[in-house]
Amino acid sequence: MGCGPGTLTPSRDGPRVRMMLDPSTTPVGLLLSGGLDSCILLGRLLDEGHQVQPFYVRSGLVWQRAELRAAERFLRAVDCRQLADLVILDLPLGDLYGRHWSVTGQETPDAASPDGAVYLPGRNALLVIKAALWCRLHGIDRLALAVLRSNPFGDATPEFFDDFESALYRATGRRVRIVRPFAQFDKRQVMDLGQGLPLELTFSCIAPVRGTHCGRCNKCAERNAAFRLVGADEPTRYGTGRKKGTGPICAKHPTGRSGKLDLSPFSSVRGE
Repeated sequence: MGCGPGTLTPSRDGPRVRMMLDPSTTPVGLLLSGGLDSCILLGRLLDEGHQVQPFYVRSGLVWQRAELRAAERFLRAVDCRQLADLVILDLPLGDLYGRHWSVTGQETPDAASPDGAVYLPGRNALLVIKAALWCRLHGIDRLALAVLRSNPFGDATPEFFDDFESALYRATGRRVRIVRPFAQFDKRQVMDLGQGLPLELTFSCIAPVRGTHCGRCNKCAERNAAFRLVGADEPTRYGTGRKKGTGPICAKHPTGRSGKLDLSPFSSVRGE
């Protein structure tokens, strides 16, 4: 992938616009999960000519080994002079989350589960604090998150991020702006922006099977729905033996269609 200024399309039916990040001589920090939303945001920031410093926050959650490998694969695929090396920040959560499904891998929300089933308490606060402090200590004044407007959780609201940014400023004496270029975008618009990126390298599963998508969980269903929103073939390889393009198995709907899919980025949980 080439890097440099480009023009972005937020929707196939909408005008061509650029994202609202001002040019800067310093890099933009980016919380990268290896999922669709954060990888698309990375590609678009590079396309606009920004220098990008990616971060991955490793917390010991059951999907993170596979997720980190996906993030590293995607970074290699889009590598260019504007892209800094990935910084991995460790923030173990086993002592905090205890026997939660995200730590044990037991009773993981399936494809038919409601939005709230995938909520991780305080997840965005935990993700942002360490990456933002790294930015503060290394002279980076912006940290980008791939939070969409459809995210239903309290730690993904403008008020939350404004308050968090202000608290960090009071604590450190220097402001790191928390920027959300996708804040007014829905999932279809973000997927449109991802056209031309190697999205087959991304990872969106909370119950991996031998390092691949399980094809049964809430996030696999969300991923399949995202590709269908833009009429794209689903490139995912599932660890259940299902073929690419067939979509995940839903407990209530064997065709892979459930009544209500969470199309938000998992409390931006991992960014996606």
